[in-house]
Amino acid sequence: MHARNASKGIDWVLVGLYMILCAIGVISIFGATYKEGDPILQSFTSFKTDYGKQLIFWVLAMIIAVFIMVTDSKFFTATANLWYAFGIVLLLLVFPFHTEIKGTRSIIRFGSFQLQPADLCKVFVALALAKYLSRVETDFSKTKSQLIATAIALTPAILSILQQETGLALVYFSFFLVMFREGLPAGILIIGFSFAVLVVATLLMEPNTLAMILTGIALAAIYILRRQIKRRKQLLIAIIGIWMVCVGVQRFLVPYVFESVLQPYQVKRIYDTIGKDYVPSGGTAVLEEVPAKKKDDSGDYNVKQSKIAIGSGGFAGKGLLKGTQTRYDFVPEQRTDFIFCTIGEGFGFVGSFILMAVYFLLLMRIITVAERQRSVFSRAYAYGVASILFFHIAINICMTIGLAPVIGIPLPFISYGGTSLITFTAALFILIRLDADRQMVLR
Repeated sequence: MHARNASKGIDWVLVGLYMILCAIGVISIFGATYKEGDPILQSFTSFKTDYGKQLIFWVLAMIIAVFIMVTDSKFFTATANLWYAFGIVLLLLVFPFHTEIKGTRSIIRFGSFQLQPADLCKVFVALALAKYLSRVETDFSKTKSQLIATAIALTPAILSILQQETGLALVYFSFFLVMFREGLPAGILIIGFSFAVLVVATLLMEPNTLAMILTGIALAAIYILRRQIKRRKQLLIAIIGIWMVCVGVQRFLVPYVFESVLQPYQVKRIYDTIGKDYVPSGGTAVLEEVPAKKKDDSGDYNVKQSKIAIGSGGFAGKGLLKGTQTRYDFVPEQRTDFIFCTIGEGFGFVGSFILMAVYFLLLMRIITVAERQRSVFSRAYAYGVASILFFHIAINICMTIGLAPVIGIPLPFISYGGTSLITFTAALFILIRLDADRQMVLR
């Protein structure tokens, strides 16, 4: 494809917002990891510093973006299922060939290069889900189609959980927003939200008290709907069934997951978020939160230091390279999961607001792009990209200010990491390529 044709129809607003975010990322990593006395220009062009590596990752990501832009958009529809199968194979290869890093077994190491298939597979799921939803024979009003779409989205999540990578596993639940846009009943999302509320209530309240409240709600529902129940006995059976499920979740499912599925340090981080102390069923406190890491790297410590850093930035911030919390390593993982606190301390409320505004413009632009597509495939894929980005942005920032558990997911285009940057870049530029050919109806 000629360069002139490749640039035709490109949404330069999306490209511009992408460039701004990547530049903010390199500057933030520089602000967090620069060592006094190092020659700035040489350190940026070397592969020895984190910000130098990130700059090289950005160049590599842009090369991949160019290849995507000169690729025929039909290629992505034709190979969507193949990419998904490739992603599942990569996830399966993690089990025999993984390298355990910071408690997760989801990384394959090739010399000095690390690959996390669970991160990369998000793009493949977005493509495969869009492919399935765009099929002529897919009737998404039927339960069978909804279950197949759910299986496409959550199979990688299950494999990620088995690799002790619960943070990225949760990202795959964002694809339910895509399904909702394409016709998934709102009641299913309400059920999912209600389940989350029930889990939180189970952690916050004494078991017998919550059981009594659930029973009271069921009895109140029976009383309010007593006339309808006289005409339809199935309604009474449904209310009793829902009550039994809720009590079962509260009494058995949540305790089992928290004691037998999640790691102790993960459970402790969840309890820290809701302001409660975690003591396992054995009665002894958790002393080693994260495998192979010191106690000061626990999620509770990270969040406390992160909030101090963000708060100390004030309105306008302390300035680049002038922060104390981030410059002196009080916040662990400040170049990756907690990069937002570097921005908050260095540039204050103003800098944080500008970053949030850029993210908001990016998400709104993606939604605008999604709604102008003629193809279901392009629209569904666009919403998939928006959902992934929204989940990462919301959870990461809430994590750094103590509103969400520390689950270890990066801030898009900002956090240090080659796999993360390349994944988000590929996801966004595939969308830009599809949008450039939006007059075509792709399936």
